[in-house]
Amino acid sequence: MTGIGLIIVFILAIALMIFCISKLKIHPFLAIMAISLVFGLIAGIPLVNTTDADGNTVSGIANVIGAGFSGTFSSIGIVIIFGALVGTLLESTGAALKMADCVVKLVGKKHPELAIELMGWIVSIPVFCDSGFVVLNPIRKAMARRTGASSVAMSVALSMGLYISHCFIPPTPGPIAAAGTLGCGDNLLLVMGLGALCSIPPLVAGYFFAKYIGKKVKAADDIVADGDVKTYEQLVDEFGKLPSGWLAFAPIVPPIILMGLASAFSMAGVKADFISFLGTPIIALAVGCIIAIISLFAANKGKDFYKLTDDTLKTVGPILFVTAAGGVLGKVIASSDMVNFIKANAEIFESIGIFFPFLLAAILKSAQGSSTVAITTTAGIVAPLLPVLGLDSPALSCLTVIAIGAGAMTVSHANDSYFWVVTNFGEMTPQDGYKTQTLGTLVIGVVSIIGVFIVSLFLH
Repeated sequence: MTGIGLIIVFILAIALMIFCISKLKIHPFLAIMAISLVFGLIAGIPLVNTTDADGNTVSGIANVIGAGFSGTFSSIGIVIIFGALVGTLLESTGAALKMADCVVKLVGKKHPELAIELMGWIVSIPVFCDSGFVVLNPIRKAMARRTGASSVAMSVALSMGLYISHCFIPPTPGPIAAAGTLGCGDNLLLVMGLGALCSIPPLVAGYFFAKYIGKKVKAADDIVADGDVKTYEQLVDEFGKLPSGWLAFAPIVPPIILMGLASAFSMAGVKADFISFLGTPIIALAVGCIIAIISLFAANKGKDFYKLTDDTLKTVGPILFVTAAGGVLGKVIASSDMVNFIKANAEIFESIGIFFPFLLAAILKSAQGSSTVAITTTAGIVAPLLPVLGLDSPALSCLTVIAIGAGAMTVSHANDSYFWVVTNFGEMTPQDGYKTQTLGTLVIGVVSIIGVFIVSLFLH
């Protein structure tokens, strides 16, 4: 199947998947896998590997599903495991509470959502948003306890902050690739500046949305009996003495620095294999994990290490499988003719200027789940159309990178690994994930493109 019919089938498939998860209470893993299989077969993916007229091998549906599943594990699986273990160890030593205390002292108790949002925005400039959320989640939880803020509000604020810089600001791979494709690779500083400027409206919108939705939705760690609620002082007493500030941040700061250095070297075109190795998210988080383990033994809690690791793996397991199922759906969609159809009919949208790359990226993002894929694919489509769209000046081509990024965050739903990271680590149900992560990314995406459009009025 091709054309409009395939688009309609895709929309119906997504709607059915959401219905199965939210109304029929089917486990997300099974719902996503079933929808992926059915959609793939309807879209014309062959039952087994075949050879087309040009002699190219076309993967069968089973191979496509396997590739989507394993690809997700290879890209983020170990990152989630190491990141979750770091978080568990930070919580067990009281380091998370200490970090929260430091942040609260810096910004005050009145604006914890803003503090965690800005922290996420900064961290995600060099770090993937998935990794950033996993790394910062212990701080989020501790700050919620420290201030009494809604856990959902803190999760949403952190997610929005991470997502905005992930899609807007190099050296994140997506914006870098888009800048190169659109011919503004030599103007990365301008891209970063415009990305920072255009981040302000969605950051403001994300903050107020987080405050609003935190009153409407409750996470598992929000829903406790009154007698189970512990004050910050009681939590501190359980640890006896909290670690120092520098020791508390030690497992988190080095991974961020390592990933940032690797990105900076890559952006500068400097070949440094050892730095690149250390800056790989898996290795960087492994370094953080080692430091966290040392801190655990330094706090005389080494005897708990095995149990903490075992508990972490039990917690992470469901997250990994649901995340991998989302990767399967994305792979199935990418293997269908849907993306080619969108490319072939791009001229329909050429009359809408800066909104064209936004809409195209939003369609691709919603269809296949990956923001980076949406950014790079859209940039390739838009590049030859820049003169037609009136976006071929140096400044406007840089702004186009940001417009594409705005589309690439619209929206995060069940086929996006980030959706499941935020939902699961935020201790929310999938239904609540749609109300928070999906709706939140819609809000910041729309606000972002409005901001981009306003900025475009002043650029030539």
